[in-house]
Amino acid sequence: MKIAVITGGLSTERDVAISSGARIADALRSKGHNVVLVDVFMGFDSNISPEKLFNDNADLIKNNGVAEFIPDLQAVRASRSDKSDCFLGKNVIKICREADITFFALHGGEGENGQLQAAFDILGLKYTGSGYLGAALAMDKGITKALCTLHRVTTPRGEIFNNPEDAAEWNTFPCVIKPCSGGSSVGIAKAENREELEDAVKDAFSYEKEIVIEEFIKGREFSVGVLGDQVLPPVEIIPTTGFYDYKAKYQAGLTIEECPAKITAQEDKTLRDAAYEAFKVLHLTSYARIDFILTEEGEAYCLEANTLPGMTPTSLLPQEAAAIGIDYPTLCEKIVELSLKKYN
Repeated sequence: MKIAVITGGLSTERDVAISSGARIADALRSKGHNVVLVDVFMGFDSNISPEKLFNDNADLIKNNGVAEFIPDLQAVRASRSDKSDCFLGKNVIKICREADITFFALHGGEGENGQLQAAFDILGLKYTGSGYLGAALAMDKGITKALCTLHRVTTPRGEIFNNPEDAAEWNTFPCVIKPCSGGSSVGIAKAENREELEDAVKDAFSYEKEIVIEEFIKGREFSVGVLGDQVLPPVEIIPTTGFYDYKAKYQAGLTIEECPAKITAQEDKTLRDAAYEAFKVLHLTSYARIDFILTEEGEAYCLEANTLPGMTPTSLLPQEAAAIGIDYPTLCEKIVELSLKKYN
């Protein structure tokens, strides 16, 4: 099969996406597929035919791993040869047209909010993961919270804010402040008092024009992957630094991840049932990862859904799959197979 893996992009999670994309491409090649890896924003400035690129299993992007801090997106924009504002780089669509399916190794921004999915639908191109509706619903933490509440999937009480003045009136502490559509914990902070709230709100609004503030739920943090109709074993996330931020997520040694998690059979069932219910409520397909806080009383609070989960060396979904005997290359191939089903 010819598979285009598109990665990079222009979100704060660009480096994470590139690390995921490089590993996915290698894994699919190990399964015998012809794979082209390309940066969706930078594109490929050459007249080499897409057919030859697939025959050569071409890597059209340099992978430097995930740095300690988020990338300089202004520098990325400035480095593009054609200086265009178009999200899709030169020859990206040509490469994807040659492919049997495109693997979206993207995180955040246009790659995960439904816009790229909708564009591919219009162009008649097949891609991995949920469709545009599920991607859009899950990307917006405010909408996710509203839908979970409507369908009785337990989630922390919270509100959406469009300006710092209104956000400053929040009066329940401790609380958690999040950009509405961000990922990888970029811009997320916990506030114990009003002074910390003001600083966190200012930081969150520097990333987006809309933020969510929600009550802090004390408990253990878990993530649960879903592959089609199969719910994977929960993984427990234990940051050694006290908070699961961007640095803790992607720098080795800063987080302890236990998979399968050391929980009771009832806690396992509670998390898996809640994950699958959230998966359905948000109109997700193929695969996703749902994040939770589990309280001492055994109640699972849904935090968010990730429609294109990380696939880096430290990512959670591959660990969960490995716990039931699905190795990394097989996981990548299974995602392709599940994604093709939505076109039948």
